[in-house]
Amino acid sequence: MEVRRAKPSDADAIAAVFIRSYESLTFLPRVRTHAERREYVRDVLLPQHEVWVAEEDGRVVGFASLLGSDLSQLYVDPDAQGRGVGGALLGKAQERRPDGLTFWVFQENERARRFYEAHGCRVVRLTDGSGNEERTPDALYEWRP
Repeated sequence: MEVRRAKPSDADAIAAVFIRSYESLTFLPRVRTHAERREYVRDVLLPQHEVWVAEEDGRVVGFASLLGSDLSQLYVDPDAQGRGVGGALLGKAQERRPDGLTFWVFQENERARRFYEAHGCRVVRLTDGSGNEERTPDALYEWRP
């Protein structure tokens, strides 16, 4: 597996991972269309965030994006989960932000919460979800070196 900086030409592959991963979170309401997610990756994420992709055999299987000290996105294709992709992306984010990171995780996403906690991250605050577009309870996490 290789972790590298994303290029504009990765937009479709990143969007595909984003869509497949998001759809695997069956507890979430669908508030965006696939076209809107692709547009977000192309027009917002890639131009405004620092985005890294994980590739296996030349295929993008995960991505992480940073905006300031926020880990704004970290998604791994469901078919690639459990193989170290998330750990490699989180490691790259920690390397790029050595003073620490903050990020949000849906409270019901137990697998992600276990992953982050196993990697030294801790919950800072729990919310009722009124601050996110899905209106689903979430948790603010942080990683500090």
